[in-house]
Formats: sequence, C-alpha cells, structure tokens
Amino acid sequence: MTTASASSHLNKTVRQQYMSLPQGGKCQVTYIWIDNNGQDLHSKTRTLETEPKSIEAPLRLKLSFIIIQIEIPEWSFCEICRFQQDQKFYREMFLIPACMFRDPFTLDPNKLVLCEVLKNDRLPSETNHRMGCKKVMDQVKEHQIWFGMEQEYTLLGMDGHPFGWPQWGFPAPQGPYHCGVGADKAVGRDIVDCHYKACLYAGIRICGANAEAMQSQWEFQVGPCEGIEMGDQLWVARFLLHRVCEDFGVLATLDPKPVEGNWNGAGGHMNVSTKQMREEGGLQYIEQAIEKLSKRHKEHIKVYDPHGGQDNVRRLTGHHETANINKFTAGVADRFASIRIPLQVSHDNKGYFEDRRPAANCDPYLVTKAIASTCLLDDVEQVRGC
Repeated sequence: MTTASASSHLNKTVRQQYMSLPQGGKCQVTYIWIDNNGQDLHSKTRTLETEPKSIEAPLRLKLSFIIIQIEIPEWSFCEICRFQQDQKFYREMFLIPACMFRDPFTLDPNKLVLCEVLKNDRLPSETNHRMGCKKVMDQVKEHQIWFGMEQEYTLLGMDGHPFGWPQWGFPAPQGPYHCGVGADKAVGRDIVDCHYKACLYAGIRICGANAEAMQSQWEFQVGPCEGIEMGDQLWVARFLLHRVCEDFGVLATLDPKPVEGNWNGAGGHMNVSTKQMREEGGLQYIEQAIEKLSKRHKEHIKVYDPHGGQDNVRRLTGHHETANINKFTAGVADRFASIRIPLQVSHDNKGYFEDRRPAANCDPYLVTKAIASTCLLDDVEQVRGC
C-alpha cells in the first residue's frame, strides 16, 4: 500500500477535544498566500479580538485617544529566495488581505483570508498576478464575464506513487475510472467528499466533482464566478484540497502529466461566457471570441502553465483528449480541440465556450486575464504582460 504521512496516524479524537473548546470571543484568522514559485501555497494564523465581517484596507482611527484598527490588518512574512548554486537570501514581504472565507477546519467564527504579496516598495511580488488581473476585469466589467474552472488533480502517496496503485506496477488501463464507482475504480473518494464539504462550508462556489480518466485522478469544478472572483475562489479551493489531503496523509499534485505513458494528463479547463454570449443569438459572439483567440495562441500557451508552456508540452500532445500544443483548433463537442463549443450551446445558439489548453497547475489569474484581454480588449500586450 502507498505510504501515508506520519501526522495522518495521530489520534484525531484527541484533537477534537481541544477543537471544541470555547475561544473566549476571539477569532483565529489564517492568512494564505502564493509562494514565489507561483504554485505552492503557504499560511499562518493570528488572533483578532473580534470576528471580521469584511475585508477592509487597514485603517487606524484616533478617537478620544483610543486607536482602533478596523477589520483585518496587513501582515508580513519572510520569503526565502533561491539563486543558482543554491544561494539564498531573505526578504520581508507584505501580506495584503484580498478576500475572506469561513474556516472549515476550526469552524466559525474563524476565517481564511487570501492575501496578495507586496514587496517592501509596495509593488506586487513577481508571482502576484492578482493586481494585473483585477485591473483588466475592472476594464471589462460591463461585459459581465463569467468563468468556471475544471480543476483536475492526482492523489499521491508520500513516496510520490499514485495513491492506491500497485506498489510495483500499474492498474488496469484507462476506461472504467472516469466517473467510476466501486473500490476497484474510485480511489480516494473520502478525500474528494471531505474537500467538497469543506468548500461548501467555506463559501467556495464549488459546483461539482468526479473521478477522472486515470485511477487516483479527480476533478472538481468551481463557478460560475465573475471577473477576479474566479482566481480568488480557485486558489482557496486548492488550499482546502491540500489541507484535506494533509489530514489524510496523502498529497494532491497539479502536475499536468503526473504519469508518463498512455495515461491522461491533468488540465485546468476554463469555461467562459459574457453577457452577450448568454443571451439569444450569443453563439455569434462565442465564434468571434474564438477567432480572436486563434490569433493569440502562442501568447496564451506561454501563460497557461507556470513555466511558459514547458509543462503543457508534456500534456498537449494531440492524444488523451487534448489538442496539439503547436496548433490552434476549435469545434463543437470536440474534446481534442483547443476550444470546445459544447453540443448544448450549439443547439441553443447561446451559452459559453471551453478553453481546454490551461494546465492543471496554471495560475487562474493569468488565464482569466489573458482570455478577457484577448476576447474583450483585443490587447496582445496585456496577454504578453502576464
């Protein structure tokens, strides 16, 4: 059997005894931020005197010689930066609260807060793509652009081997695992169910989950979310996934091709619609957007995974329900196309389109920014500037 982490074997009943203790009217707030590699997540927790009701910029008021700090304050952390030959240096970074969710691990009134990272000059860090994304979403606000992301991932043991796979071999070939039921098909459903409930409790707009084509591979869907909310919701949903997996002692990888060979990779398919696309006759606007996307294929590929397309090279081969990375294609109900128009959308003459190119480990801020820029601003610089 695949190995699990040592912490997963701790007595969870003992933990629950302490988790049920009253908090004395105080609130635990866990700050979450994206690592300087653009993929990993970090968190740390502090105590606030009262439960915050909303995200507010830190503001200090002096009233009758009493200084009051409103809602969630900024914080900081020490970032380790690595250079060639394993050289390191440390720098203090600001954590700026951006959005807030309920905490499904320590329960109400405690909160999870996704933060932007700023350098000491108050400029965004190299991997803080939220600010640029929000700027574009504000520019296209009138279009009411909606996104829905399909996040695929693979469960691994602590040894890096797919969870539940034979120790020295492979399971039966793909076929029965997609949406499969049964112990010989679905591996890790407990994790999936717990993550789903954690998302609902937190306030994530999770709208579905299913087993994927490769055994131990799963998918959850988030959306529809308007504008910047797609990135916010998806990053926190990923945090919840990693935290749930931590309790079970396994890992969740977003690697676009976790197992080489005749196995499906993992994508982050992005479903997109605007107000015009959702109205009667909206298919013409979908087709116009696809035409614009066809002219920016290379620019989009460069921002659809954290390594400028190098991760997606392993996945977008033209096989295993993917398009070839070097060629832009589009079609109705075509899962081997870069852009798929769902069959129902073609029938209804309105709806949305699916961009199947983003990798599972993509930054949703970059993906949504690129799509909005190309489709609604026709701004290649905004795409390249990601």
